[in-house]
Amino acid sequence: MSVKSSLERLKMQIRRESSDSEEDNAAKKPPQSRGEVKASPAFYQFDKFPEYKEFTTMEWYLDKEKYPRTQFLKRLSVSDATVNLEGREMINFSTYNYLGLAGDARVKEAAKRAVDTFGTSTGSGRSITGEIDLHRAFENEICEVLGTEDAVLSVGGYSTNTFAIGYLCRNKDLILYDELIHNSALAGCKMTAARRIGFPHNDYEALEALLAANRGKFERVLILVEGVYSMDGDIPDLPRLIEIKRRYKALLMVDEAHSFGIIGPNGLGVTDYFDFDPHDVDIFFGSLSKSFGTCGGYIAGPKPLIAMLKYFAPGVLLYGAAPTPANTAAGLESLRIMRAEPERARRLVDNARHFIQRAKAAGLDTYNSHDSAVVPLMCRDSELALWLSMALFGQGICAYPMLHPIVPRDKSRLRFFINTFHTYEQLDYTIQCIVDNLRVAPKSKGVF
Repeated sequence: MSVKSSLERLKMQIRRESSDSEEDNAAKKPPQSRGEVKASPAFYQFDKFPEYKEFTTMEWYLDKEKYPRTQFLKRLSVSDATVNLEGREMINFSTYNYLGLAGDARVKEAAKRAVDTFGTSTGSGRSITGEIDLHRAFENEICEVLGTEDAVLSVGGYSTNTFAIGYLCRNKDLILYDELIHNSALAGCKMTAARRIGFPHNDYEALEALLAANRGKFERVLILVEGVYSMDGDIPDLPRLIEIKRRYKALLMVDEAHSFGIIGPNGLGVTDYFDFDPHDVDIFFGSLSKSFGTCGGYIAGPKPLIAMLKYFAPGVLLYGAAPTPANTAAGLESLRIMRAEPERARRLVDNARHFIQRAKAAGLDTYNSHDSAVVPLMCRDSELALWLSMALFGQGICAYPMLHPIVPRDKSRLRFFINTFHTYEQLDYTIQCIVDNLRVAPKSKGVF
């Protein structure tokens, strides 16, 4: 290569580097000011968000009334019929561990064995290396109990419900939901582009009217109900819902979070409580955080439904980790104990009946609860519900208030989760404390 050509090449390289340097410097220079953007701090400062103001208002009210803090307390024991909160033993009406299986020696041992074999994590999603034999064992056994063709176990109860609904419904579809369905189902509805219409709680004539007016305008129609409603403790008329969904060629999904393990002669949910063919319900959803005493969620139903959810539904299995070995093993062992020991559910429902009978005899309002573990105690307003909860806490009773916006303003309540290990003495003591407290309850100030 000649000296001349070498010099020309060097000049070209210098020009390129100079150009690149100018571009880099330009990129580092701040852009020309276009004037300050005008926006309220309420839109970009978290302490100005209305949600945070609602939190600080409640904190102010608790301080003003000198109420103790009863949330996020350190728990030192299994959360069962009793619970140790920061060293204090309490009668516990705030645990989903309805059957006491979270502390059962057999369930704990199953979880330990799973950790010894598979570790604390599956390491990935089920479709690659996250699948373990416990997953399929649980799915096969829940199918045996429910009478369904197939099932899929996922990592979380809330997320399973949300993502299954979110995947199944599209913009040409309609979702009709009981107005009291769980927030997880509502979140799933909002994920979709489907039309969403709520119907009054357990109002089957209103549901039929909506179907008659709208069925012909949509492709898939999904009806959402619960096996036991988590705020009211009542049970829907499943045979009537099945008849309606058949006539209008709709899909029926039942949330069994608070019904499986509790209702029915053997405590095995709506298929046990009602006399119907399980294939008449299109989709069963269940949560392992209630009667199973662990964490996770499942969908059970026809094989084509489960195949679609397993391979295509984001958040059910796709794009997510598999249920942990410990949680899966605990859920499977709990399921086997439920089947072998139906007396746990019978004892629980008997406790709930006793609690309701004593409450009604004392003039208390337990609303619509029947045959379930959820018993609301209705209060005239949110201030009374909060005050009563605090008073009971001081007497060694853990029962939390349900206030607006969780429930309507005129439906404030204390929610009691009845446990299989509660004693009649504990239940009677609680009713007496409620009655005594209400005699001296202060007048509400209209704060809420």
